[in-house]
Amino acid sequence: MKWVVVDTNIIFSALIKSESKIREILGHSEINFCAPNYLIAEIFKHRNRIVELSEGSEEEVTELLAKLLARVKFINEDMIPTSVFIGAYQLCKDVDEKDTPFVALCLELDCELWTGDEKLKNGLRMKGFDRFFQK
Repeated sequence: MKWVVVDTNIIFSALIKSESKIREILGHSEINFCAPNYLIAEIFKHRNRIVELSEGSEEEVTELLAKLLARVKFINEDMIPTSVFIGAYQLCKDVDEKDTPFVALCLELDCELWTGDEKLKNGLRMKGFDRFFQK
């Protein structure tokens, strides 16, 4: 099965947009989704804003979040070798350092990154990284 690293903005979009194709793809059983533990911290940091922007109640958003996260295998960033993390940082530092754990996981697993962040995609492409999941 194919592995894909999910960026936080993908989960945000799935929570906010009820008619999201992202929700359908995340439910696809032929793809394994993973993310660094950092994704959970980002979601909880922005949870109030997510509820504000969503079309559901806080309880509905929490239930949907639980369903979405059940499809994601979380990987401790400590499991990624330092050399890989440094390489990912070099790719991300001029674009968005906070995406380093996601890119590091892609490099370590030799898989694709699923992100809706066009600035990140363009910045990484300029540095030779072009492993993006196309929905």
